[in-house]
Amino acid sequence: MQTNPVLVESAVVFSVVMCVHMAVWNQHSWCCVALVIQAFYVQHKWDRLLRNGNAVFQWRLSANSGIVPAVMVMPLLGVALREKCAASGNVYFERFSMVVTVTGMMLALFLSLLALGITRPVPTNTCVIAGVASSAILYTVKQTLTVSEVIEVLEVLLIFVYLSLIVLYLLPRCFTPGEALLIVGGISFIVNQLIKRSLNMAEVKGEPVHYFLPVVVVGSLLLGVFFALLFCFMESETWVSSLFFHMMTAVLGLGILMPWLSLLIRRHPIMWLLDFVTLNDKRLCLLGYWVLLATLATLVVLHQNYQRQSGSKKHQASTVVRKYFHLIVVATFVPGLVYDRQLLHVASVGCLGAFLLLEYVRYFRIRPLGQLLRQLLTLFLDERDSGPLILTHIYLLLGMSLPIWLFPGPCAPKGILPGAGGLVPYAGVLAVGVGDTVASVFGSSMGEIRWPGTKKTVEGTATSVFAQIIAVAIFLIFDPTINLNSTYSWIVSSITMVAMLEAYTSQIDNLLLPLYLFILLLL
Repeated sequence: MQTNPVLVESAVVFSVVMCVHMAVWNQHSWCCVALVIQAFYVQHKWDRLLRNGNAVFQWRLSANSGIVPAVMVMPLLGVALREKCAASGNVYFERFSMVVTVTGMMLALFLSLLALGITRPVPTNTCVIAGVASSAILYTVKQTLTVSEVIEVLEVLLIFVYLSLIVLYLLPRCFTPGEALLIVGGISFIVNQLIKRSLNMAEVKGEPVHYFLPVVVVGSLLLGVFFALLFCFMESETWVSSLFFHMMTAVLGLGILMPWLSLLIRRHPIMWLLDFVTLNDKRLCLLGYWVLLATLATLVVLHQNYQRQSGSKKHQASTVVRKYFHLIVVATFVPGLVYDRQLLHVASVGCLGAFLLLEYVRYFRIRPLGQLLRQLLTLFLDERDSGPLILTHIYLLLGMSLPIWLFPGPCAPKGILPGAGGLVPYAGVLAVGVGDTVASVFGSSMGEIRWPGTKKTVEGTATSVFAQIIAVAIFLIFDPTINLNSTYSWIVSSITMVAMLEAYTSQIDNLLLPLYLFILLLL
């Protein structure tokens, strides 16, 4: 009897939910258990829709719906963050974590309602289970959130509905339902938070570093939606269109985003950035080192394209070659994590903005670089880039950066967390930079025993776990702020569960794995 990978993937996610439930005992963790059960039934129905070709939107090919692993990320993240903030006595961020949890649950319930609404015939048993879980969650929301917090959750849900319609219509075959929930849900939450903080300027608090990400995300979203709609009615490959694209990008950046950011941080952003970067010689050395690595990555791309031009036109970069970029990113992030995390935070946000802008240039074929970028990047395509966008490199950056951006600094005394929490900023490096790289390289080159129902190998998963354990030992040597306090068994168990998820998931592992390892290490 052949093993169904979706069942194993769901079992791993359910194990993570139970670990969270045992570590954090409250009404929201009980809701997470109910949510994962109903998500399992909904995923079964949605997978059937995808196989039969009856889905409303065109989803990413060769992947299941991914409902179970995706819907649990935001609720579990909020539960784990709430526990840390409650332990530190930070009431504001404790309430904020509850809003994150409930927002994730409401987005999941909306997605489940959408799936059940388009399923024919209507699955009665699944509807009953989803209804019971929804009733329990809504009752808990009523008991735990204030009216203003409920309104905030509904605002995020409203933004999510409209963004989903826009993104899924303009970008077919780029996402699975689960990936769309993660990406569009995260963007919706960021947009709502930025609007909320902008309308309450008197209450704006926090480091200026933390405002760069929402402004970059919102600015990139506005730019992409505007030109996607505009170029439906005009040709994008002419010099006139290219000139208009660059002019509007400058207007958006200098005329809207820069003043907006200036109001939030109460300083001119460029002057603040210059003072921030030149604060000490260590930051200048790190920037110089990162420029060298960026040059090396560019040379790898050019070399691979030279080989394609001199050889077969069908030449594609191998798995090992693609993992070179994982190693380069690890070499980029580890010194930043050890020596200056604030600089790494700002630099990674800047890279995200640059990557998104270059993807717009490639997608719309904006002159003079659009066609060149299209030729260079098609070499590194895999089966996950089945839509019009090339997102692999952006997912890699997100996977490495999300643990840094999500780190609960206000709830961490002296900027660090005790025990396994000390490894939280390294979750992306461990799961993607080390684990996924080693699993792919060793699995494709030496693996012989395959996990039932998948192309992944037991040898690749085992070496992935061992490599991450060795990486943890190295981090202990070079980062004196990490103090595991005899939590080694929990760290090994967390790494193993995430490695099993990597072996069985068909979703974007660069995005999913760091988030689950982040949640487990945070407990």
